[in-house]
Amino acid sequence: MTTTVARPGGGISPARLEPEPKHRVNPSRIIGVGTAVTEDSYSQRALLDLFRITDPKVRSVFLNSAIERRYLTPPPRDTEGAFLQESQKDLLAKHKRLALDMGARAVRKCLAAAGIELADIDYLCCVTTTGFLTPGLSALLIRDMGIGAGCSRVDVVGMGCNAGLNALNATAAWSVAHPGQVAVLLCAEACSAAYVMDSTMRTAVVNSLFGDGAAAIALLADPPDTAGLALGELPEGHIGSSAGPRLLGFSSLLIPDAIDAMRYDWDDDQHKFSFYLDPDIPYVVGAHAERVMDRLLAGAGLRRSDIAHWLVHSGGKKVIDAVRVNLGLSRHDLRHTSGVLRDYGNLSSGSFLFSYERLLQERLAREGDFGVLMTMGPGSTIETALVQW
Repeated sequence: MTTTVARPGGGISPARLEPEPKHRVNPSRIIGVGTAVTEDSYSQRALLDLFRITDPKVRSVFLNSAIERRYLTPPPRDTEGAFLQESQKDLLAKHKRLALDMGARAVRKCLAAAGIELADIDYLCCVTTTGFLTPGLSALLIRDMGIGAGCSRVDVVGMGCNAGLNALNATAAWSVAHPGQVAVLLCAEACSAAYVMDSTMRTAVVNSLFGDGAAAIALLADPPDTAGLALGELPEGHIGSSAGPRLLGFSSLLIPDAIDAMRYDWDDDQHKFSFYLDPDIPYVVGAHAERVMDRLLAGAGLRRSDIAHWLVHSGGKKVIDAVRVNLGLSRHDLRHTSGVLRDYGNLSSGSFLFSYERLLQERLAREGDFGVLMTMGPGSTIETALVQW
């Protein structure tokens, strides 16, 4: 930067000024997490019996899924105990009811974990793929929960299982741009509202896999020039805790050749949407996992051996195995991913946050530890994030 000064005796000459110091911009931190599920859980065998599924091939898909239980909301029954068919209108109404209930409970648990109140929420991002709402889930939650009407909001709809990290990227950017303000990300997936019942293996695979669940996290970026704070400490007058992991970076990979491998189609016979999963999905994810992971870590000068905690989307047994083998990870590295699949099934966009909550409950993460978040879904897409405690 330059300016001009007067010379003795007249004339002007340039004078150089020191550049103004730049403010340090702090990354966003996760300061709270909360999860919620629907009322009832069922074992895989119980579901087969309740839906009166006798086909040996379909039963094998259910019983060899590495899933023990899932939280689901089955259709109403007729007088003989058989489940009734639900129309697309019925399913959309179910989605609205379940997503609002689970979502509100997950947000409240998240806020309690962060030690903050509903009035502290400045930004709300809601993610869902299992139904469509206008006004969106964010507007309905703001009204129903009593969140301030001035809260900024956005809805991410239809992106699938990877959407939690897509939304986390955008929410973290908002947080960094608004230091000292609280951003909440909610993933609410009512998978009981996104199914068809027929005799095909296509629907058998989908119906064997997904469960209902919601997860919320709160983010906060420390104000500029507050480096050196102790864990759990923030400047006076600012809310929340800086003890959670910092979000250091994101890396994405779209696989155009597999763009139709995971998708919703309209089923003319069933008069509702039907989800499709290509049997080759595990191989597609596995074949591309190293590429996106190496790009994420290279940006921070890290190697895979530097990562202490791996939180991967619980996409299914074969998907988890493909990620583990191709990244050279151990079963212990993916214990939370496999544990969430076992106890809840695939929870779509919020699965990785259930794993994050389990990691916190272990109390094993230490200051300085690096962690990787990874989700996969329609696109086909792999999303990753790097965090550090």
